[in-house]
Amino acid sequence: MNKKIKTALISVSDKTALTSILKVLKKFKVKILSSGGTYIAIKKLGYKCEEVSKYTGQKEMLDGRVKTLHPKIHAGILYDRGNNKHKREMNRENYNAIDLIIVNFYPFQETLTKFKSPKKIIENIDIGGPAMVRSAAKNFNNVTIITSQDDYQKFIKEIKDNNGKVSLKFRELMSSKAFGITAYYDSIIANWFNEKLKIEFPERKTIFGKKFKSLRYGENPHQNSSIYINNYNDKDIGLNQLNGKDLSYNNFNDIFAALEILSSLKKDPSTVIIKHANPCGVAKNKSPLISFKKAFDSDPISAFGGVVACNYKINKKIAAEISKIFFEVILAKSFDHDALKILKKKKNLRVIDISKFEIKNLLSIRSFNNSFLVQNKDVQIMDKKKLRYVTKSKPTKKEIAELEFAFTICKHVKSNAIVLTNDFATIGIGAGQSSRLDSCKIASQKAKQFQPSKVRNSIAASDAFFPFADGIKTLIKAGVKIIVQPGGSMRDQEVIDAANKAKIKMVFTGIRHFNH
Repeated sequence: MNKKIKTALISVSDKTALTSILKVLKKFKVKILSSGGTYIAIKKLGYKCEEVSKYTGQKEMLDGRVKTLHPKIHAGILYDRGNNKHKREMNRENYNAIDLIIVNFYPFQETLTKFKSPKKIIENIDIGGPAMVRSAAKNFNNVTIITSQDDYQKFIKEIKDNNGKVSLKFRELMSSKAFGITAYYDSIIANWFNEKLKIEFPERKTIFGKKFKSLRYGENPHQNSSIYINNYNDKDIGLNQLNGKDLSYNNFNDIFAALEILSSLKKDPSTVIIKHANPCGVAKNKSPLISFKKAFDSDPISAFGGVVACNYKINKKIAAEISKIFFEVILAKSFDHDALKILKKKKNLRVIDISKFEIKNLLSIRSFNNSFLVQNKDVQIMDKKKLRYVTKSKPTKKEIAELEFAFTICKHVKSNAIVLTNDFATIGIGAGQSSRLDSCKIASQKAKQFQPSKVRNSIAASDAFFPFADGIKTLIKAGVKIIVQPGGSMRDQEVIDAANKAKIKMVFTGIRHFNH
């Protein structure tokens, strides 16, 4: 049923775009109530408005903490027009119905991004606004609630189309959005308190997210998908797209995998090439160009159609090399003018500046059915002081540095993971196999296929222990001379004996890096 709007209460933190609303309310002779800064703004714009304190007969108090928290306001909102008992009670108290609530909250999120003072932050927790929103949303059968400027024009069209009235369908839709807003707002506050108190796994976990954009489809065309921002600054995700088609679900999945690896390679210029969320090539080198070439040479077939991520500025020379190959996405810490000119010749190539991207959220979440798993991210790195040199031959200082590189990359490869490297570049990767032996075979086969001259004297990293000696025998046969692994198997001695027999070096880290 359509409901006539006779009285509206407006209380907004963001006062832009009010004119269009006030204009239409004036047209349909709607009485306006307001308080504080909103009341002053409405009067300045030249519209009639009654101050809430005058309407209720109660002055604002406690530095403005109590303004709209009054029975006359909440009874007016929650009043069920079809309930005779409610009618009698409203008449007895001489209270009037309030038909429209337009509210947006104190800028709690914005305060979190600008200030560190708990006192300042707490003062920006809105109480009266969410209370009115919840009251109006509950009573959507009688009341219209507007919580976002994005809905101002929809409301204006609705009231114009219905000659001063609003349909039940519209009221219910706005109610749904309103409860979403209050849940989002409260979840941000709860998360802030948990962070402040260093509570990583609270009894009740709320995950807030603001829709960033709808994606064309999910992993496959028959699946729907969207991307949400889970951050106090929910305006963007730190990826500045400079060229190409819209990013897909799979693009984002690969981008996140690439950025995760890149964040663990902090010093030298590094290049990561991702295919299906797994690295197919990673290299670091003082020369960015050599870094790119080595990453690509690791597996040029898998690199086709992949995502390239670089922690350096792309220049004309590198762009020329990149443009020779079909890639879906290029990520870099800025691009010079000539490089952009070259890359933009490929209309569909997504070119993204990641100079403002930063990894902040150190939780990993995976959902299924009516439950979800939460864990902190695997940010642990190899501790050189805790390495165990278990074979007769020991690695040199330079070899330990490359062991660290290999083991770091291995952490980001789907388990069971085996990574072969030479001179700080991957030369063979075995990923996602149910058998570690199969991963050893795949990594060795890849290395022999694309980097045959570099397999001899290469380094192999394993994300978990070798349950049998067969895996390391496969690697030794391929030409590996040093193996880094967590250790911890019942058959560790059998594996060490096989390494000593082949006169190779083996190091135990004591750290497992499963990535399922």
